[in-house]
Amino acid sequence: MQTLHASTPDDYAAALAAHPRLLVDYYKDDCPGCKMLDMSLAKFAATDAANGLVLLKVKLEIVGEDFFRGLGLRQTPTLALFRDGEEAARLPGFQAPGQIAQAASQHLG
Repeated sequence: MQTLHASTPDDYAAALAAHPRLLVDYYKDDCPGCKMLDMSLAKFAATDAANGLVLLKVKLEIVGEDFFRGLGLRQTPTLALFRDGEEAARLPGFQAPGQIAQAASQHLG
């Protein structure tokens, strides 16, 4: 699973436009659940369900709180699954590798 990082809203929009199957991780540094989610994402990345997916990491401290609020995000971590630039599912809070895999297969085929 390829991993990209968005530093600006333009980076975010470009990734949505360029990758038909995108898993977005909205996180911040001082978030214990975000660190645990990183471990889940690493395990998920090693599964067949991750094949063909691109992971986009979006850090609150870099992109800005206004950007996060504009997306309707209420907590970190939050994962979102995008298919062809449209949000297909949003998974707030910590997710185990199996939960990520199930959501990816259900929403991204």
